[in-house]
Amino acid sequence: MALFGTDGVRGVANRDLTAELALDLAVAAAHVLAEVGAISKNRPKAIVGQDSRASGEFLEAAIVAGLASAGVDVYKVGVLPTPAIAHLVASSGSDLGVMISASHNPMPDNGIKFFAKGGGKLDDSLEAAIEAWLNEPWDRPVGRDVGRVIVDESAAERYIYHLLSSLSVNLSGIKVVVDCANGAASEVAPEVYARAGAEVIAISNQPNGLNINENCGSTHLENLIAEVKKQGADLGIAHDGDADRCLAIDAAGNLVDGDYILAILAKEWKVQTVVGTVMTNLGFIKAMTETGIAFEKTPVGDRYVLENMLANGHKLGGEQSGHIIMRDFANTGDGLLTALQLMSVMAKSKKSLSELAKVMVRFPQVLINVDGVNKANLNSSKAIAAAIGDNESKLGTNGRILLRASGTEPLVRVMVEAESEVVAGEIAQKLATLVRLELS
Repeated sequence: MALFGTDGVRGVANRDLTAELALDLAVAAAHVLAEVGAISKNRPKAIVGQDSRASGEFLEAAIVAGLASAGVDVYKVGVLPTPAIAHLVASSGSDLGVMISASHNPMPDNGIKFFAKGGGKLDDSLEAAIEAWLNEPWDRPVGRDVGRVIVDESAAERYIYHLLSSLSVNLSGIKVVVDCANGAASEVAPEVYARAGAEVIAISNQPNGLNINENCGSTHLENLIAEVKKQGADLGIAHDGDADRCLAIDAAGNLVDGDYILAILAKEWKVQTVVGTVMTNLGFIKAMTETGIAFEKTPVGDRYVLENMLANGHKLGGEQSGHIIMRDFANTGDGLLTALQLMSVMAKSKKSLSELAKVMVRFPQVLINVDGVNKANLNSSKAIAAAIGDNESKLGTNGRILLRASGTEPLVRVMVEAESEVVAGEIAQKLATLVRLELS
């Protein structure tokens, strides 16, 4: 069974993702990504960061030990967003980066994400190479050749400077509530929005190692919606645990998800093509067509969005979940960068977020997660395939069906779009029931 999912290696910390596995992965990554053992004038260098989970403490120790024992100099940057690690790897010329995070998953989970030289996420071949290298015999460096461990206290400031340099307008006059999910953005997000000129109210910004994503952040928007209304704010920003995504709330408490944000930026920047995924809302696709902007879709996962963008020279892409990639500024999804650019459009246009969101009309979309099933058999079920075909014929061009196995969790996602939420819900429930019967 493959260790890597759609976004690194994840599991319950200290049960699935152990210190021993973390150390072994670090050693393997050092040999594959840093080319340890090759003739080089400079010793390989790695950036290691984490979100606010308690388990990140022992996993960081294991990863740092693995890298240093393999002859890599390690720069520990502490609790910072995932995109900060990608940026720091690229800007410092490091050979690899490691982010310890399970993103939006519950606190007991954790994960390890690797970044290659240049700050990009790993393609499938590199992940396979790391897995293949696990437990291989190797010559251990000694004496002066072991890696050193350095605490990088300036990393957060360099990341903040990078974010602010993307702006061409001051955000004064914008009042924003930011939900930091008690995660990696708890310090830097309120700081950078305030320095950009906005009036900032921060919530869920007191991480204690145990409360990350707990009834807060991008997967629990209730507190943010209430606070936006209470404060009379212009908008709310919700980050997930590692802050690589951004969802927004308008002044009336309505959700402005990644599709809306992508549509707003695409129209503002007058791009020729925008890249989304198979989960992108049909309303977004129709809006782009009407605006004269081409749409290209990829499998779910911002790594696949980026691969398409790099291969075809596109500058804007993203996911409904709030992963937005803006290649003029970064080669990875960055929730803080996304929020700054969204507020920048508000500041330049003098329009409210609800006005800007009129760029598209969202088709009702029903998503049901079916857990406790054998997701590996999803594509081999003839009954499920027949049911999908029948319902797609009924919906025609005014609806869409997608069933897919989650790459990060043990479940099957059933997604149905239609002009009517009732119709979408009925079809989704029937398909979810069939999935449970067929795959149990």
